[in-house]
Amino acid sequence: MTNDHSSPDRTRPDLDDATVEALGKLSEALETVDQARGFLYAFHQLTGKADRLLQESVDLFEKAGATDLAADLDRDLVGRNVIADRWTFQIVEDFDAGYWGAFRDYDARARDELAGGDRHVFEARMKQRERTQGHPRHEAGPSLADQP
Repeated sequence: MTNDHSSPDRTRPDLDDATVEALGKLSEALETVDQARGFLYAFHQLTGKADRLLQESVDLFEKAGATDLAADLDRDLVGRNVIADRWTFQIVEDFDAGYWGAFRDYDARARDELAGGDRHVFEARMKQRERTQGHPRHEAGPSLADQP
């Protein structure tokens, strides 16, 4: 199915409910993966910060005379892989190139094949159901034709 975006109706009445629901569920799943990706990036940044703080503590232990502890920390923890053979930037890169990339590709494929590329059709239908017609701040727009 393709859509020429000439209809102002974002609810895509030409699509059956099962298709719209399936597209909505896939979109929700991708949004959840996007949220998980954000946590992964936070893990990456926090782990890097922890390593810099660890390096500062090593310097302070050396200044305090705890040279054996400083040497052990420096040898065993500073720059250590967080999982086998990987720093966090490598985990992020693997996630982006693999799982996240594939998820995004399938979401785009489903939208392209079934809804002419239109996004958030499920939500557009929900908005139409839940808004108060004729009430200020409850307008239906913008239309598909107004979308970039």
